[in-house]
Amino acid sequence: MRHGKKVAHLGRTNTHRKAMLANMASSLIEHKRINTTVAKAKALKQFVEPLVTRSKEDTTHNRRVVFRALRNKYAVTELFRIVSEKVGDRPGGYTRIIKLGNRLGDNADMALIELVDFNEVYETDKPKKKKSRRRGAKKVAPAEVEAEVVADAPVAEEAAPEAAAEAPDAEAAPAEESNAEEADEASSSEEENKAE
Repeated sequence: MRHGKKVAHLGRTNTHRKAMLANMASSLIEHKRINTTVAKAKALKQFVEPLVTRSKEDTTHNRRVVFRALRNKYAVTELFRIVSEKVGDRPGGYTRIIKLGNRLGDNADMALIELVDFNEVYETDKPKKKKSRRRGAKKVAPAEVEAEVVADAPVAEEAAPEAAAEAPDAEAAPAEESNAEEADEASSSEEENKAE
């Protein structure tokens, strides 16, 4: 039974797992993001975040502790010089795991793990725009929209006699009245269709 044992074994022996995590952490520190499986990414997150926390305080003891875990002096230098400056004010959560889908060969769950402060796409320094919301705005039903259109129709009819009065033609006025009657019939037929 494995009660209370939270170490992800990843199908490897203890020494193989430590060497693999050290190599992956060095690659993550040097390249700022790597692609791997989700299980390895979660194990790497637990491995590398305490090291980044150690790098915030540049002492000989902290450098030796980090070197014992990473086993790569170039990665240690990068961590204590460049990475620690970027994450100096962040209280934790230095990495982000983004799931990418499944790998073609063996259908393994793939993920991208990256250092949060080195991603230009998700910059948090930019001022955020305030979203304006209209509170209390009611949604207009389609029936209400058509009712407004029908209500607008008499306004057009009222404008029509004024235009007829201006025109000396006697034939123009009856034609406009017939158009108004056709509009009334069309609106009543639409209302009947809605009732059904």
